[in-house]
Amino acid sequence: MDDGTGGAGVMGMVMGFYGAVCCFGLLIYVYVSLSLMKIAQKLNVDNAWLAWIPIVNLWIMVQCAGKEWWWIILMFIPIVSIIASIVLWMAIAERRGKPSWVGILIIVPVVGLFIPGYLAFTD
Repeated sequence: MDDGTGGAGVMGMVMGFYGAVCCFGLLIYVYVSLSLMKIAQKLNVDNAWLAWIPIVNLWIMVQCAGKEWWWIILMFIPIVSIIASIVLWMAIAERRGKPSWVGILIIVPVVGLFIPGYLAFTD
């Protein structure tokens, strides 16, 4: 006979997993937003604080890259968005005085997490 504690244990594990994933996602969001804001400040982009607003932060990213406004549209097209983001990060790297290949590293798993911080917090 089941006393009901087995199901509660599994449910607790599932909720704990989802909580950890949400916390990790939130940390990544804060890190990328802060990095993008610092990059925008260093490149003298107006309203750098917009880096904290989802979707609007694409405007800041495009401005940091020195591209035209319509690049934002490319970020909503599947597959094209991957290529566009690589090109944008390459342009941001160049504008920060780094080699453009640094921007390509954004697509490399794990390494890509460090690129926004590298571009934001190094001279």
